[in-house]
Parts: sequence; structure tokens; C-alpha cells
Amino acid sequence: MANPLLRTKSVEQSIADTEVVGTRLKKQLTAWDLTIFGVAVVVGAGIFTIGASTAGDYSGPAVTVSFVIAAIACGLAALCYAEFASTVPVAGSAYTFSYATFGEFAAWIIGWDLVLEFSIAAAAVASGWSSYLGTVFGTGPAAFEVSGHTVDWGAMLIVAALTALLTFGAKVSSRVSAVITAVKVAVVLLVIVVGAFYIKGSNYSPFVPESVPGEKTGFDWTNTLFQVLSGGSGSSYGWYGVLAGASIVFFAFIGFDIVATSAEETVNPQRDVPRGILGSLAVVTVLYIAVTVVVTGMASYKDLATSAGDGSGKNLAYAFKLNGVDWAATIISIGALAGLTTVVMVLLMGQNRVLFAMSRDGLLPRPLAKTSDRGVPVRITVGVGVVVAIFAGLVPLSELAELINIGTLFAFVLVSVGVVVLRKQRPDLKRGFRAPLVPLVPILSVIACAWLMLNLSLETWLRFLIWMALGVIVYFLYSMNHSLVGRRARGEVIESLAD
Repeated sequence: MANPLLRTKSVEQSIADTEVVGTRLKKQLTAWDLTIFGVAVVVGAGIFTIGASTAGDYSGPAVTVSFVIAAIACGLAALCYAEFASTVPVAGSAYTFSYATFGEFAAWIIGWDLVLEFSIAAAAVASGWSSYLGTVFGTGPAAFEVSGHTVDWGAMLIVAALTALLTFGAKVSSRVSAVITAVKVAVVLLVIVVGAFYIKGSNYSPFVPESVPGEKTGFDWTNTLFQVLSGGSGSSYGWYGVLAGASIVFFAFIGFDIVATSAEETVNPQRDVPRGILGSLAVVTVLYIAVTVVVTGMASYKDLATSAGDGSGKNLAYAFKLNGVDWAATIISIGALAGLTTVVMVLLMGQNRVLFAMSRDGLLPRPLAKTSDRGVPVRITVGVGVVVAIFAGLVPLSELAELINIGTLFAFVLVSVGVVVLRKQRPDLKRGFRAPLVPLVPILSVIACAWLMLNLSLETWLRFLIWMALGVIVYFLYSMNHSLVGRRARGEVIESLAD
């Protein structure tokens, strides 16, 4: 008998499963819808903070170069995602792609990884939404104390509301997302235009500040893996600081991959999914670079450093405050609140689609994959909403945030390698989009992602490995024996979930 860990699910079988009554998603999305989802999930509160803080602590005015480097690295992975999604237009994104190329065990591992990534990201962003809610309305934190424990009711409220919205289907969610995304993009454009009037050319000099050696030496769990392997302490500014800044701002782009999870619900996925992935990435890259040009022109990078002023991380609002434009803080908070709303919604949707694909394949309880008359996996949608709401409302997530980064980069690596593997295994497949310069582009994508992973802390790596080990246990105890691919190979009859 073939090794069950390496059994693959053919592209043809994956596509055929999308038409099975009872576990079928409704095809209703266009390239415009997908682009909105991509912009909605990538443009969040980070656009108002990450450029300023990275300029102050690492890159100086050259933070714009950091963003360009990060955008190129992200673009390499996006090209690989676009080819895969146009070739295998099925829910599940990297999970489904890995099943077709590396086999069931690798697919399970990446699916388990995406569950961690999306869940923590949605809960953490919901918590951030709650804090901005108090800022906008001047009410303070949207939370209360119960027996000494803080309950973030604001975070739980937004997750519950968006979960209810998602049960109406992807098209309704896209329309709501379009309205909210328009608001936050308008705010971003407003602060760019207004901020441009306060730019001072002197703030761009020196463009790449002289390198300043880091102070941390010796072993520490908060050290990056690269620091431990190289024996260095890192540095701020200089070209090393520009590269380190690229590792940080890269994570501002994370989210475009969620567009690929909607491939199965797209009317013309071979054409529209690549357009949605690459289009959304192009839009957010322009916005990020424009914001960083403005913020580093409005204020000296020295004033944006964590060590300046009150010792806290600086943001775009702080740059406006230095120039006496205090009203901008409220406008920026409104933009951030709108931004985080759509981020939470699209993260929840991405989580739902990955779990849906895994359940439909039998690696998780298959009844969870049953869809409603609207073509929505309601059971998974509600279940994910409940779990994320509990985490967002009751669990401190700040120390786990980097797990989002390592999980995403791990998925990027597998997808990039998978493009090369599938080109060799199945050159006959129809590809609506072909990544250029294969295998060079996937190789460069893997190298870029590996570099960024090396810049994550040891404690993040340890937590990630623990989560992966837990996933291995679940696979051998349940998933391996319930896999539909395995059951079909054994000649078992697959029960229908249709009414």
C-alpha cells in the first residue's frame, strides 16, 4: 500500500469535489470583489503606524526602500500564488495547493499552520479594533473587569457582528467590505494630501543614516534566529537597518494570500484570481510607499524613534502633531477603525474557507463542510466566530503576534516550491496565469521568505514548533484514517451531506 503521508489529491478530483451537492460554494465573485478583499485585509491600522516606527527605529528616511524591498519579496510569492490559484481554483489556498503537489501530510501541516495564522490574526486585530473604538468615541477601552480578569467586549462584539454578516455569503460581505474599504482608503489619501504640505526636504537627509550597533548581546529568547546563528547583535540604520526594516514592514503586506482562498467562489477564477491577487498588492504598495514618503518628510526620523519623547512607538498621527495638525489624530483613528473592521472580516472568511476545504477532504469532521442554500459553510463560520470571539475577548495575544508572520512565510515557501513541482508533474494542466521565469521567481521567493523567517525571534520559532507538533498528533489520531483520499483508495462509499 502506498505511503498515506505522501498520497496526493489530484487537481481533477479537487475541482470535481467543488460540484458535490451539500458541500458546494456559490460562484459569485469577480476580479473587483477579490481586489477589494485584498485591499481590505492588507490596509489596516498598520499603514498609519508601521512606516513611522520603522523609520524611527531601523531605516530612517530609507524606510521607503525597505517597503520597496518588502513589496518585491511579497510580489514574488504573489506570482506563485496567482499561478496556483488559476490552476487549482479550489477553496483552501496553500492547503489545497500542497495536497496536489507534496501529499496529504504536508497539506495537513500547512492547513494546521493556516488555522493558527488566521485565528490569532483575527483575534488580535479584533482587539486592536476595540482599542480604536474607545479612541474614536472618547470612552476609553471597550472592556470590563470580571473577578480580576479583563473582558474585551468590544473585540467580541465586532467578531460576532462580522460572523453574522459572513453567513449571508461572500457577495454580501464583498459589498459591505467595498463601502468600508472606500472610507479607509479615502482617509489614507486625505492624510497623504494634507501631509504633503508639511514636508520639509531637510528631513530626508541623511537618506540612509549612519549605522548604530545594537546593544543586546548573549543568548536571549527574544533574539532573532539570525542573531543567534551569526553571533551578532544587529544594528539600527545603515543598510543593515534598511534590510531589517524590510523584514518588519513585509508583514504589513500579509493578507493578499487570503484572496486565493476565495478561488472556488469566483465566476472566472483562471482570469480573475490572479488579477485580484496582483491588483490588490499593487494598490497597497502604492499607498504604503506614499504614506512613508509623507511621514518621513513631515518629521525627522530621530523624532519618530521609540527612544524619542515618551519612549513609545511613533505613528502618522504623531508626525501631524509635531506639525500642529492635531485634528489629524481623530481622522486617522476613524480610518484605522474602518481599516480593522474589514481586516477582521476577511481574516475570518479566509479561516472559514481553509477549514471548509480540510473538512470536505475528511481531515476534520466532514459534517462541518455542509453548506447552506446560500452556499455558505454556516457551521464552520459560526464555530470559528465563537472561538475567535473568546480568544479576542479573554486572551492576551500581544506575545503571540509573531506567530502570524512565521505561519504566513511558511505557507509562502511551500507555495513557491509547489509551483515548480506542479510544473514538472503536470505540465498538461490549463494555467490561467503562468508565473514568469520559473524556476527563478519561486527560488527567489523562497530565499526572500527564508531571510524574513531568520529575522523572527527564537521564542516565536519555539511556539511555532510546538503548534506543529500538536498538529502531527491530531493527524495521526484522526485525520489520516478519515481522509477521503484514503477512503476512496480503500474502496469505501463516501456518504453524501446533501439533504
